[in-house]
Amino acid sequence: MNIKLTSMEKKWVLYDVGNSAFTMLTATILPIYFNYLAESAGVSSVDYLAFWGYAASISTLIVALLGPTLGSLADAQNYKKKLFIAVLAVGVVGCVSLGFTSSWILFLVLYIITKTGYSTSLIFYDAMLTDITTEDRMDTVSSSGYAWGYIGSCIPFVACLGVVLGAGSLGISTPTAMMIAFIITAAWWLLSSLPMLKNYKQKYYAESAGGHVVSDSFRRLGHTFREIGQEKQVLFFLIAFFFYIDGVYTIIDMATAYGQALGLDSTGLLLALLLTQIVAFPCALLFGRISAKYNPATLISICIGAYFCIALYAIGLDSQAKFWILAVLVGMFQGTIQALSRSYFAKIIPAEKSGEYFGILDICGKGAAFFGTFLVSIVSQVTGKVNAGVGSLSIMFLLGLFFFRKAASYK
Repeated sequence: MNIKLTSMEKKWVLYDVGNSAFTMLTATILPIYFNYLAESAGVSSVDYLAFWGYAASISTLIVALLGPTLGSLADAQNYKKKLFIAVLAVGVVGCVSLGFTSSWILFLVLYIITKTGYSTSLIFYDAMLTDITTEDRMDTVSSSGYAWGYIGSCIPFVACLGVVLGAGSLGISTPTAMMIAFIITAAWWLLSSLPMLKNYKQKYYAESAGGHVVSDSFRRLGHTFREIGQEKQVLFFLIAFFFYIDGVYTIIDMATAYGQALGLDSTGLLLALLLTQIVAFPCALLFGRISAKYNPATLISICIGAYFCIALYAIGLDSQAKFWILAVLVGMFQGTIQALSRSYFAKIIPAEKSGEYFGILDICGKGAAFFGTFLVSIVSQVTGKVNAGVGSLSIMFLLGLFFFRKAASYK
């Protein structure tokens, strides 16, 4: 199989490069800046963490509720691109707006709106995979998206980091530096999206039943939920995805907080996160190439098993050096398991219903985001050991592997 990407595949991959800039900003600089705004307004550190968590949860809940409905609507003829543009605009404009407020409350509201636009755009973007490539190329193309997204996000991130950390030497205030950082991120996100938007055409769509497009989408969605109960491969994959992506997302979201709880240097943690992005780039590309020769189901199983070992390794983590090793290990499999899961799912669902199916898949991912962090928190409090909390994620990977192998047994 020719693994060289086509022009349209490259344009699709470029959006991963663009949106990943916002992901990096959200995981690093953005929470620190909110802390700065909250402290300036006299908000305690406890309330700051709580409010930030509430905002993230609200955004997650909104997307989980809207995802399947909007995904089903996107399956109507010529609607996928229109809806994608709408939520992309919400995300980009919201990102710029974050730099023009000094109110921590308004900042949180804008963050919820921006994060919702960003997350919803990914539902449509993932669903476009069936339109821009063929089934035998999906693993390679999906892996390329995550790979270039990881390395591409480092460019605006380094620029933003330079502006924010060098604000004093540049003669600008912290709010001004952050405003520039938000504009850089939004511009990168938007410009990386334009090539795909200019050339994308929806190839697969659901035939209209003769009613209004909205009523048709709700009718199809209800039918799809009934279908999933009968399609064992899809059903078991969704269950498996809930469990193993739970562990993956929790490790991504809580890595920095985990390191800080262990008393590790914050600068070192930030650099370790950057290292994870860099390592993820070649590894995702490598697994994408390997998937052309080996069964993707086997590769996903290997990734889940690797994460099980990573969770066990985290139990004994007690130094900066071990955290750097953890960062490398996570980078090796992080992009791969996400990319191959996306393409595997795209291949087992009806192409004309990709929007609503990916909307349902998103519910599993968002639900996992709640469950994983809760599990780590409760185990940490009960045992009094942060390491035990992170180690408990190994259970999620075992369950994920069990149900994934069940899914893979159906052809």
